[in-house]
Amino acid sequence: MVKHNPIIRLTVSCLFLMLFGIKTVQAQDFKFAFLTDMHTHSDSTLGQVAQRLKLLSPQVEFIMSGGDNVDIDNLKNTDLPLGEKRFKLLKDVFEHTKKPYHMAIGNHDRLPRDLRNGKNDFELFERTFGQTYYTFDHKGWKFIVLNSVEVQDNQYIIGEQQFAWLKGIINSTAKEQPLVIVSHVPFLSVYYPVLEGRYTAADTFTNQKQVFDLFKEHNLKLVLQGHMHLYEEIKVKGVQFITAGAVSGNWWQGSFEGTFPGHLEVDVKGQNFSWKYIK
Repeated sequence: MVKHNPIIRLTVSCLFLMLFGIKTVQAQDFKFAFLTDMHTHSDSTLGQVAQRLKLLSPQVEFIMSGGDNVDIDNLKNTDLPLGEKRFKLLKDVFEHTKKPYHMAIGNHDRLPRDLRNGKNDFELFERTFGQTYYTFDHKGWKFIVLNSVEVQDNQYIIGEQQFAWLKGIINSTAKEQPLVIVSHVPFLSVYYPVLEGRYTAADTFTNQKQVFDLFKEHNLKLVLQGHMHLYEEIKVKGVQFITAGAVSGNWWQGSFEGTFPGHLEVDVKGQNFSWKYIK
């Protein structure tokens, strides 16, 4: 039997972590809220969002948006200044909570079709909330916010530049660190098979498998999704996918196919978590 010196082994491990900049942090307890598909398009809908935020548990430490924050993609060019104003007003609503917040972009947050050129698509969102994909850490967990409304061949996709960025993030993350992904367009959804008896790629992004495979050797725990206005729970390979309904419900007209307007609250306990949908 070969005997290994634990001191040498520990030193080598520490050196490896120092060289590659990977830090291990113990996961702690916290609670956060996930609000998606707010579709603010008027003073009244902004007011409804403000009322929804007042329902958050006092223990909520930060707020996540799942995209489709402000409907600007269907505006006329002459109405675009009003759309920009709505973005700023929504930001004010979130600022008023006095809680940190992190925004994801949705397809309705893009410029109107006849103004988009593939480079300026997210201009108003970026001007108000910053980058469309990014990452942040909170109490030992890493959150990865994707821009899943990039388009290639008329389909949603995680584009080449973003994909390369994501690979770099994953490579610099400790394998045991618990991870959460936020994506407006789902990785997975049973919307069409259940409601219409067919499957379509129109409401998932096309390279979801390639993105998911990047996490094979990592501790991906949770994927939070929007876009569908339906509440779904799907668990695959130990990863919990939740499509979290919509704050706007059926476009501010009540419930949508049985899903009432609401938001998600996630309660993290170390490496584990639970959640509930708040109507």
